[in-house]
Amino acid sequence: MAIQLEKRKPISIIQEQPELNHIIAGLGWDSAEVNGHSIDLDLSLFMLTENGKLLADEYLVFYNNAGSPDGATNYPGDSRTGAGDGDDEVIRIELAKVNSKIEFLYFAVTIDQGEERGHNFGHVQNSYINIRNAVDNSILCQYQLKDDFRTEDSIVIAAISRNGGDWTVEALGQAFSGGLNTLVELYQ
Repeated sequence: MAIQLEKRKPISIIQEQPELNHIIAGLGWDSAEVNGHSIDLDLSLFMLTENGKLLADEYLVFYNNAGSPDGATNYPGDSRTGAGDGDDEVIRIELAKVNSKIEFLYFAVTIDQGEERGHNFGHVQNSYINIRNAVDNSILCQYQLKDDFRTEDSIVIAAISRNGGDWTVEALGQAFSGGLNTLVELYQ
């Protein structure tokens, strides 16, 4: 059974499975159409150093950069289903390959063309992020976004932190306006 994450309550993803190395971060949501356009969410990964900044621009993994220079990540593309029957977007991570200077993996969700189309997270239903064991596809933990963000179009939804030999995950649910550009400016 998956552990339900609560905001700001980190849990170890390694504690129960000490050999865990390959994980998948999966994002899902129910499809919706607002202002004549389908809502499309995008999953991004900010790989941050101990000072909370990107090690280099190439450590932002998203639809225009499918992998980090250390070879630890893979963004296979946008499935754009929003069908409510599984992950709509995923990022694969090999923890052992994460550059030793990286301390934090921040997962962000943005609404594609949110500002232009008048979309916000108040329009998004049943969205979640889960962290799965890539070997057997079992869900290790899940965070369901239940907050009603009526003006925001970007959310830092979860973080995985290096903690000595352990990796901990926590739900953040911190919302912003201004799309991916706002987050890039924050973490550059």
